[in-house]
Amino acid sequence: MAKTKTRYVCSECGYEAARWLGKCPECDSWNTMTEQLAQQNMPEVKIKRRPGVGAEAVPINDIPDEQLTRELTGVGELDRVLGGGVVPGSMVLVGGDPGIGKSTLLTQVSSNMANAGARVLYISGEESARQIKMRAKRLGASGEHFYVLSENDMQIIESRMESVEPTIMIVDSIQTMYKPEIASAPGSVSQVRESASQLMRFAKMSGCAVFLVGHVTKEGSIAGPRVLEHMVDAVLYFEGDRQHQYRLLRAVKNRFGSVNELGMFEMTGDGMMEVPNASEVLLSERAHERSGSVVMCAMEGTRPLLVDVQALVATTVFGNPRRMASGVDQGRLALLLAVLEKRAGLPLYNQDVYINIAGGLTLNEPAADLALCAAVASSAKNVSLPANCVVMGEVGLAGEVRAVAQAERRLSECARLGFEHVVLPKGSMRGLKVPDGVQPHGVETVGEALNLLLK
Repeated sequence: MAKTKTRYVCSECGYEAARWLGKCPECDSWNTMTEQLAQQNMPEVKIKRRPGVGAEAVPINDIPDEQLTRELTGVGELDRVLGGGVVPGSMVLVGGDPGIGKSTLLTQVSSNMANAGARVLYISGEESARQIKMRAKRLGASGEHFYVLSENDMQIIESRMESVEPTIMIVDSIQTMYKPEIASAPGSVSQVRESASQLMRFAKMSGCAVFLVGHVTKEGSIAGPRVLEHMVDAVLYFEGDRQHQYRLLRAVKNRFGSVNELGMFEMTGDGMMEVPNASEVLLSERAHERSGSVVMCAMEGTRPLLVDVQALVATTVFGNPRRMASGVDQGRLALLLAVLEKRAGLPLYNQDVYINIAGGLTLNEPAADLALCAAVASSAKNVSLPANCVVMGEVGLAGEVRAVAQAERRLSECARLGFEHVVLPKGSMRGLKVPDGVQPHGVETVGEALNLLLK
């Protein structure tokens, strides 16, 4: 069988050549020529098409309305991140560092959905069927409709997809898949893109939901072409240290739900266990009666989380003081330190400032500003803040404290965990329904908040 002709295209300027070139003649860029199929006369895929899938264009008013149905994975934290479950016909890319738990979680999902009546096909290009069986046995995963295929040839995989007709398919990993008609090795740009395109066509035509496992680079991004992330419907990232037990699952793209949702898991010998009460876990090791520690209520999508914001201020021994932050934006920290010096009269020009968000979380919302200011002031004056107090609010350049969103949900989470005092913007107090056991304190400026907390 003759091989399909290929061409080489520059990823920077789009210049095409019949052979590989180290340097693009058009834009003078090095190592940007990637292999692509010159003509993609794909054979007709013999897959049962779901209703409504066709090649004819129809007026939008003639398209029947369909209720968006989702299938539950049996893992509540994953369903939360996906927006309520898996949408049939969608393709989800799951990325993360090696050993962080991607295959473990998807094996549990496969077992749960197979036991619920779905037909699941788990395809692995890295492990043998016996290795997958060993992991499934350790996790207690089984199911009559749980099929395993150890293969990375897309032609063989396509024939198995036609015979099994799965409703859920796991591909572990997309970087190991290859098409024989492309001369490049598995994991190359052309192989990853074409394999993902073939899987996407299968998902859209048959209504099968596809989970792709993606390797990550040293920079933490999905290995392979950037178009892979644009092609899929959702991109999920596993965060956390392999040496620690907790894992965070975050959506950075989701066409069927919010990208602000966060799922928390605990890695155990029995697999990935859900952590429904994340606030309690994040505060379980908090140091009480210590300066520089303050509790803040953040919103991750619809989920309120109480986190420990830590600051350490020490006199510098260098000419320029150091500013280091873990979990918050470095530029935002510099802005808040300038506000503290100018508006609150706190001298920090000769102080090193270190910020850490306990638990490995990243705070992007401006509601964390007032908590950061309170933690820095507490450490600078070596005065501990009240242990039963929560601080939240956005700080402006004039030192004003601005209102935060969803204040009622934040207060309810504070009351659930037994916090009695909440310092928040006065603008958020309008029409606020305060839960029992919580006393809110509205402030207008950062100076007023620090006087209240450090008195």
